[in-house]
Order: sequence, then structure tokens, then C-alpha cells
Amino acid sequence: MPSMRSTMNFGFPPFTRAVKMLVYANVAIYLLLTLLQVVMPSFAQDLNTWFELKPDAVVNGFAFHIPAVWQLVTYSFIHAGILHILFNMLSLWMFGSTLEQDWGKQRFLEFYFFCVIGAALTTIVLSYTGVLGMSPKTATVGASGGIYGLLVAFGILYAEQRVYIYGIFPIKAKWFAIIWVALALFGALREAGGVANVAHLGGAAFGFAYVRWLPKRGFRLAFSEQYYGARNRYHKWKRRQAAKKFQVYMREHDRSEFFDEHGNYRDPNAPRKGNGQGDDPTKWVN
Repeated sequence: MPSMRSTMNFGFPPFTRAVKMLVYANVAIYLLLTLLQVVMPSFAQDLNTWFELKPDAVVNGFAFHIPAVWQLVTYSFIHAGILHILFNMLSLWMFGSTLEQDWGKQRFLEFYFFCVIGAALTTIVLSYTGVLGMSPKTATVGASGGIYGLLVAFGILYAEQRVYIYGIFPIKAKWFAIIWVALALFGALREAGGVANVAHLGGAAFGFAYVRWLPKRGFRLAFSEQYYGARNRYHKWKRRQAAKKFQVYMREHDRSEFFDEHGNYRDPNAPRKGNGQGDDPTKWVN
């Protein structure tokens, strides 16, 4: 758990590696698409169609009826305007850098894209219910799903830390996060077809779930521990099976060698050592 600091410094946070990579990628893609809209508008429109999130394309297929699963991630790198990308990148920098410092690059990226994909899945599922006037034909763009996940994580882990709105008005991080999520909920309920706000809420929900219930050290380490644990259990089981087969073989040939319960060979001619009965009486033999 990160240490709780009472205030956020007025200075800018460090520009950490993963945050820098995400900001540069988003800005570069925005500038490229903006340029293409001037010189090759039809091609720019095709790129937007390919990479924005459209539930119908993800579920039913895009070109050649291939499900556009890449849109679950690529939509987060496309922005609708200068203010859209400016707000998202500033938020990514302000809140993401602190989390990356505490978590490290790998876990931070894992969390960020977990929220991005979670926001996309939430949008897809709800679009097919027709709730709030949503439609699977409506496109979604922007990194706000991941940003709201970062905001919620920051509000949980640094609940008592103060942030400054416009550099003037102090507010605790937990209330800041609650207010922004409440605004997204109000926007989704008020605006018919409020796809963007639904994506915000989806990212916030997945961010909350990750921090509260998912592995503290991230999926990568959790899965590696489970893998190695399962592999070790398998090898122990194989060794026990081999020991049983060898015992049957020995009995069939009138041999009296035995194996212990772990499948280890036990020489019948060697002295048996119980607990506290080894060669050195001061040692405990197991």
C-alpha cells in the first residue's frame, strides 16, 4: 500500500516511462489523423472507422466478417478534438505517474489496459440492451475509460491526499474521484445515447474491481505463481505414480525395496531414522 501523503505538490509530477510512452503514442496518432484529414480526408475517415470502437463491428465482424477485436484497445488512442486529448493526457500524467511509481511499469500498463478493455466491454454489452438509448452502431473514441480507472485507483489508494482543482481549490482525492464518477453517471442518465459516459463508468468500475479484488501484485505474477505451483504438483504426482509402478515391479520379482509417501526410494538395509533419531541427536530428521 502506498504511503498516504496529505497534499499533492504544486510542481508537476515526474514523467514516468509508461505514462510518457502512452502520451507520446496518443499525441502522435492524433497529429497524424489531423494531418490526414486535411490532405487525405477519405483515408483518415477509413482509419477512424477501422480503429474506433463500434460494438457491431466487434461482435458481428468488420471487413471479411472478421470480428474487430483490436478495437477493444485501439479506440483509446483516437480522440475527437484538441480539448478531448488535452484533458485526457493531462489526467493520465497527473494520476498515472504516481501509480506507475508505486506499481512499476509492467503492472501500471496492465492496469491501464485492463480498464480500457473493461470500458469497451461495458459499452458493447450495454449497447445491445438499448439502455439509455445506446446503439451498437454508435462509435466510441478516447482514452477516458482508462483515465477514469486511474482516477478511481488514485482515489482509493491516496484517499486522504489533497489535489488542487485549477491549482487553487484543494479537495481530498477520494471526493475528487467520487465527484467525477457521479458526473459521468449523471451525464449517462441525462443524455440519450450517452456512450462516452458509459465508457467512463465502465473504466471506473473495472479500476475499482482491480484495486479491491484482483491480485495485489498484478495478473502476471499471480499467473506465474499458479503456473509453477501447478507444474510442481504435476511433477510430484508423476513421481508418485512412477514409484507405485516400480513397487509393483519389485514385488513381482520378489524384491523388498520400498518407497516413502513422496515417491522417494527408501533403502531397506539403511537404518530407519525417525524424528529426533538421526545420527546427530541434536537434529530433527524429517
